[in-house]
Amino acid sequence: MLTKIQIRECLDTMTEMFPDAHCELIHDNPFELVIAVALSAQCTDALVNKVTKTLFQKYKKPEDYLAVPLEELQNDIKSIGLYRNKAKNIRKLCETLLEDYNGIVPNDHTELTKLAGVGRKTANVVMSVAFGVPAIAVDTHVERVSKRLGICRWKDSVLEVEKTLMKKIPREEWSDTHHRLIFFGRYHCKAQSPQCEVCPLVHLCREGQKRIKKAALK
Repeated sequence: MLTKIQIRECLDTMTEMFPDAHCELIHDNPFELVIAVALSAQCTDALVNKVTKTLFQKYKKPEDYLAVPLEELQNDIKSIGLYRNKAKNIRKLCETLLEDYNGIVPNDHTELTKLAGVGRKTANVVMSVAFGVPAIAVDTHVERVSKRLGICRWKDSVLEVEKTLMKKIPREEWSDTHHRLIFFGRYHCKAQSPQCEVCPLVHLCREGQKRIKKAALK
């Protein structure tokens, strides 16, 4: 496990590598962000952005998603994985927003998780990106990078990873760190082909050192 000083080095290095790391889901308001994040489960942000480019022109508010048959909405998001389930969740989410929140996305983590298709990770993203509340959303990139670097343990659950990161990273850096960990995992420390040979953090990364040794023996 990395020490406090080593974690600081990781954070500073990622800041240098990705100073402009940000949420790559294109949206204009909290409602669009909730829909985009709900669509992004097990799917790339690039594909979601392709779909929402036309989706957000057609559907502006919760009422719009309920004004069309379910099949029509499914058809509009058909190129996204799990589109049937996601379409149902979006409609339920919109019903709840209208019934319980006057059509407005709540800026409260607990209330957000009451919406269909919105889990802890999605709520964290919305709180951080839409409302500026410090949060660390643990997606596959954040989990992978945290474990590979030894900030968290391999056996940690997603919730344990989130709690560990919150404990080891200053609160005012949570949101920026979340985006930088994602960029680091998406563009550098990739799942299948991490760039260990050119990684500025390989001297801290046992996983990377193992990979380099293994490659040298081939």
